[in-house]
Amino acid sequence: MEKENIKTFGDLKRSGYKSRSIKEELRQNLLEKIRRNEPAFEGIHGYEHTVIPELERAILSKHNINLLGLRGQAKTRLARMMVNLLDEWMPIVEGSEINDDPFHPISRYAKQLLEEKGDDTPIAWVHRNDRFFEKLATPDVTVADIIGDVDPIKAANLKLSYADDRVIHFGMIPRANRSIFVINELPDLQARIQVALFNILQEGDIQIRGFKLRLPLDMQFVFTANPEDYTNRGSIVTPLKDRIGSQILTHYPLNLETAKKITAQEAKLDEEQIKMVHVPDLAKDLLEQISFEAREHEYIDVRSGISARLSITAYENLLSTAERRALKNGESQTLLRFGDFLGVIPSITGKIELVYEGEQEGSAEVALQLIGDAVRTLFPRLFPKIEKLSKPDDEDPYAEVVEWFFSENGFELLDETSDKEYKKALDSIPALEKLIDKYQPETSKEDRYFLKEFILWGLVEYKKLNKHRFAEGVQFKDIYGSYISGL
Repeated sequence: MEKENIKTFGDLKRSGYKSRSIKEELRQNLLEKIRRNEPAFEGIHGYEHTVIPELERAILSKHNINLLGLRGQAKTRLARMMVNLLDEWMPIVEGSEINDDPFHPISRYAKQLLEEKGDDTPIAWVHRNDRFFEKLATPDVTVADIIGDVDPIKAANLKLSYADDRVIHFGMIPRANRSIFVINELPDLQARIQVALFNILQEGDIQIRGFKLRLPLDMQFVFTANPEDYTNRGSIVTPLKDRIGSQILTHYPLNLETAKKITAQEAKLDEEQIKMVHVPDLAKDLLEQISFEAREHEYIDVRSGISARLSITAYENLLSTAERRALKNGESQTLLRFGDFLGVIPSITGKIELVYEGEQEGSAEVALQLIGDAVRTLFPRLFPKIEKLSKPDDEDPYAEVVEWFFSENGFELLDETSDKEYKKALDSIPALEKLIDKYQPETSKEDRYFLKEFILWGLVEYKKLNKHRFAEGVQFKDIYGSYISGL
């Protein structure tokens, strides 16, 4: 349909355009995508078999939708992507405040204009991107904000009494007629404001200062809510929940591969960073495992959720740590080091809610524990598991590494040493290379140095070595040697 040639209501009728409700529009466009086997929510990872099928069923059922889940679970992203299921352009009566459908006008302005001009009524076109309205539910939201109020200035200018509906100033919801309207964090909306939504959701009429306007608004409502809110701050009133057709539970990524896809897609990295820093796959696994550990850690309030933003910002910080070191050393390229993970602590501390015991430990200490826990989880997947108790005649694959540290006084890895010195230091422990050759022989030359450092941190976590953090870097020692030297 060539909208450039359609400027009046008569042109619109002659073009064969058929009006339909927004829910029918979403349904038909989604059906078309399903028939063509096209993804309706592209770029959303991990929901292919859980959330997205439920969301598509809700759209096909023409339901208003509540997306319920913890922070950082792409609830708002899903709602915004529903815009792609709308027609690209929508005709309205030109000058209408509430996107009046020329075939089914609901405002006095549009009805009078159509009655007066008929087929010559001017038509305007609204792009689908302008058919998305979003409101964050905050305690200061009023009925006037979202539904409307009497405008005394308009009444004075038009010389009308307050009994005339022309003195009404429409709020956000009527102005979003024939659009998608999202209310984020619905439980934070005061109960009396939630009550004001009852009739809009079910009957389509609104009340403003005693006026009962029969405005059959054509809306697709999407609400988002965090289950934590139900107990801590507010709740969704029962009659409102009853009017929401589908409640869909979102969740965090179920595995490392999905989490890595999300981080790679969302992280805002500079091209220079990507070219400068070589990042082994193990480092990416370790980064995501930190979030998985945080969701089960005893010092963290898991009810508040561990957002996907933790991994995204931590990844950005990780590369920036390596980039900064390389620039200070005058290097154009560098290998990511395990020590660079100490640079992600600021990304972790701001995104975890601690319980009382965690507050006593301190957020930075808990962040270090999370890194250590991630190492403990991933270590047995790459190398033989270190048992707490073992028989004296059992072969210990790590004996040679431990013996090297027993005979040496201490081994230091400085945070800002050059790549050349870093490699030289790790190459001075031949037993590390032997371990990799035996258990991870396919590891590339560039990734071997990160893996060597990973082995050292793993041996620390399993109490085979001691680690001491000082201002310039990290020192590793044999656990018994440290004790003896202390004596």
